Amino acid sequence: MLEKLFQLREHGTNARTEIVAGLTTFLTMSYIIFVNPNILSSTGMDRDAVFVATCLAAALGSLIMALVANWPIGMAPGMGLNAFFAFTVVKTMGYTWEQALGAVFISGVIFLVLTITGVRAWLIKGIPHSLRSAIAAGIGLFLAIIALSSAKIVVPHPATMVTLGDLREPGPLFAILGFFVIAVLDALRVRGAILIGILVVTLLSMATGHNEFHGVFSTPPSLAPTFMQLDILGALHTGFVHVILVFVLVEVFDATGTLMGVAKRAGLVPEGRPNRLGRALFADSTAIVAGSMLGTSSTTAYVESASGVQAGGRTGLTALVVALLFLAALFISPLAGSVPAYATAPALLYVAGLMMRELIDIDWNDISEATPAALTTLVMPFTYSIANGLAFGFISYVVLKTFTGHFRTIHAATWLVAALFVIRYAFFPG
Repeated sequence: MLEKLFQLREHGTNARTEIVAGLTTFLTMSYIIFVNPNILSSTGMDRDAVFVATCLAAALGSLIMALVANWPIGMAPGMGLNAFFAFTVVKTMGYTWEQALGAVFISGVIFLVLTITGVRAWLIKGIPHSLRSAIAAGIGLFLAIIALSSAKIVVPHPATMVTLGDLREPGPLFAILGFFVIAVLDALRVRGAILIGILVVTLLSMATGHNEFHGVFSTPPSLAPTFMQLDILGALHTGFVHVILVFVLVEVFDATGTLMGVAKRAGLVPEGRPNRLGRALFADSTAIVAGSMLGTSSTTAYVESASGVQAGGRTGLTALVVALLFLAALFISPLAGSVPAYATAPALLYVAGLMMRELIDIDWNDISEATPAALTTLVMPFTYSIANGLAFGFISYVVLKTFTGHFRTIHAATWLVAALFVIRYAFFPG
């Protein structure tokens, strides 16, 4: 049955290898079941319901990837967009989390349409490589400032805006310890380094009396507080246009980049031969729509899937194992509820550092490429908004290319995105 469903022999693999690969991928990405509820619950969403939604969205997304695309790629709510959802759309712009879920749903439908019609390929081709790299690095810096502030390593200051927190306090000390645990284990190539770091800090905080132990296993909590609570009509408010645009752009870049990168490593996209990238993107977009209904931010393909590919995963059986393990994780809600912010902050900070490596792909010798990239990266953390970073990047790219004599090199997709952001700032400020 497994052979018929996943064509194991054709891909040069077997069930045992695929199961080990699935377990490996799950261990490297399962930190999201602790991090995502911490982030989204800051908006007023029920933490337990978000935990269930995270597990179900990850399981459903991975299952769709397994059965539709037959690719060894795990899916779950994405880092970066969950922070944009919580800290920009809800806490800064003042929209409700129900409206934010509505925006995620709409962006998923748009992504689905773009994939089916082929517009996605046109859009990807038209966005400058330098801006794609800068977007990933900027999201990394955005995650970093969230991590440092949630751990109270960086705190507000009336004169300098931010300053160093009291490093003698338990929270910052635990966060620093967690970061080094993760970094050292990852450097030693220990599977699940991020997950281990989160659990070490959580258990140590309990042992020292700074955190309470609520148990490990229980029946899954209710999904009712977030299930089908999305406000689609509220998300159609004019001020939401650029929010939806940001969700779509980041989803398209993130999903395509991750899927192509992992698939190439697995040998699933041979030159000049048919491949299943279209099916994989279809799986990604449908998972976004389903996740918004369950009650979580955008679901996307995880780059951590590369660890499973390294372990030999080549088919959807790897993704199926990931899906089953996320379903099993539903029964550890007491443990997930016991994880403090200073335990997940090191994970955020470490992921942020990994995302910064994208900066090496920018041509720093070309001012018309480097300056928009730098603006994109810097504006995201300093305005606490991925949207503003994208806007500054696209608009400055068009301006610099136009006035330095490279007008004809600007793709129509770049013009379109820049124009949409100009219209947003001109007519829909705030």
